[in-house]
Amino acid sequence: MNITVKSLRSLRCLSSRQGGAMNVFDRSMKRKQKQWASSLLDSDKYDYLRDEAGSRVADRVYDVSRTFPLALDVGCGKSHIAEHLTVGTFFTTSLFRNRRKCEIPSHCVLADEEFLPFKENTFDLVLSSMSLHWINDLPGALRQIYQVLKPDGVFIGAMVGGETLYELRCSLQLAELEREGGFAPHISPYTAVTDLGNLLGQAGFNMLTVDIDEVQVNYPGMLEVMSDLQGMGESNCAWNRKSLLHRDTILAAAAIYKEMYGNEDSSVPATFQILYMIGWKPHESQAKPAKRGSANVSFADLSKISLTF
Repeated sequence: MNITVKSLRSLRCLSSRQGGAMNVFDRSMKRKQKQWASSLLDSDKYDYLRDEAGSRVADRVYDVSRTFPLALDVGCGKSHIAEHLTVGTFFTTSLFRNRRKCEIPSHCVLADEEFLPFKENTFDLVLSSMSLHWINDLPGALRQIYQVLKPDGVFIGAMVGGETLYELRCSLQLAELEREGGFAPHISPYTAVTDLGNLLGQAGFNMLTVDIDEVQVNYPGMLEVMSDLQGMGESNCAWNRKSLLHRDTILAAAAIYKEMYGNEDSSVPATFQILYMIGWKPHESQAKPAKRGSANVSFADLSKISLTF
């Protein structure tokens, strides 16, 4: 097997020449947040959301009736997908080494999700779970995934959607308006499901599937929600984030959160909208739609069809 890993420096230079990419997130800060979270002695207790999303991505892989000799997991984290899979050879990319042991043979490449260091037409399957929502240039990242796939290869991914943590977002905004006379963004912007299909299509994928899951987790209070987000390494890293929340504002937001969204048992819910996507790299063997006007049955005749059971 011959896997070519490109120079990361050349990839960054290429990206800078292309230009036009948005710069919403401080990627250096996100790396520090994830490294800090992974260093916690009890870091595994914050993996519940990634484990759930990873298992659901693996379920979608098993829905595809073929084998994958060579697969790639972009932004693998602690191998939340790999532990559920049986594929050929598995490559992963990560900002740092912090993987769990898994049964399939795997090779970790230290690389940023925004710069995939592999040559074109390499992998039969590319996966990603819960990492693409921190990408500055999501269209560019999807194009790179498309390029490293072999023809008739498939990309299956999951990312956080736009309605995630709406309870926390609304509570913080209302509290800041009340206490400080204005509000700043404390929840990172996420991709809307209405945009995801267009982004996949623009990257070159066909036979697209996009669906949504909502995972609701109950916590004792808002402070526990924020603590778990920090333990996951999912704190806000947008450049325009506000660096300080006043104590009065936090207490007011916690009260608003419980009043507006609280459960009968005094717990509060936090909603995570997970967007799942499947896209195929075109190949001549794939099914194609019939030519326009080639149908030999009219929809008007459907009512005339008699069904026998």
